[in-house]
Amino acid sequence: NKVLFIITFQFIFISIYSQKIEVYKIDNLLNRIHNNSDTTYIVNFWATWCKPCVAELPDFERIDSIYNKQKIKVLLMSLDFKEELNSKLKPFIMKHKFKSECNILDEANGNDFINKISESWSGAIPATLITKQNKSVNEFYEKKLSFEFIIDRLKTNKLIQNP
Repeated sequence: NKVLFIITFQFIFISIYSQKIEVYKIDNLLNRIHNNSDTTYIVNFWATWCKPCVAELPDFERIDSIYNKQKIKVLLMSLDFKEELNSKLKPFIMKHKFKSECNILDEANGNDFINKISESWSGAIPATLITKQNKSVNEFYEKKLSFEFIIDRLKTNKLIQNP
């Protein structure tokens, strides 16, 4: 009975906490972020096995929690293998209690999507795209970013007001 209770409790906890993680193809992602809306998208490309990526995720979480009432949308796009969605990515997201929207990019060949994000992207991660209104703002960074750096870029481009 104790085992059944524990399993039931874990299932309920996972069901309540877990967010839905969508599997995206690059064209789906580009259609979403370049849709002429007045939302600014901060798209972070990362993976669970990338230490600098994991180190910067709390800064993206902080931005999402502070600016989510404004037209700022943080998208955490995992480059983990789609086959590891349930075994690796979902447990990782739950363990760290991330609330930002997290999805997985399912593209087998980096050459098919890297240049669609930025022609300056070598394919290394972490990498972040800040974009608004079909590229009226379109900045790409292939490095670990800090909270302060991202906020500075948003303020420079007049994309945020003080929270």
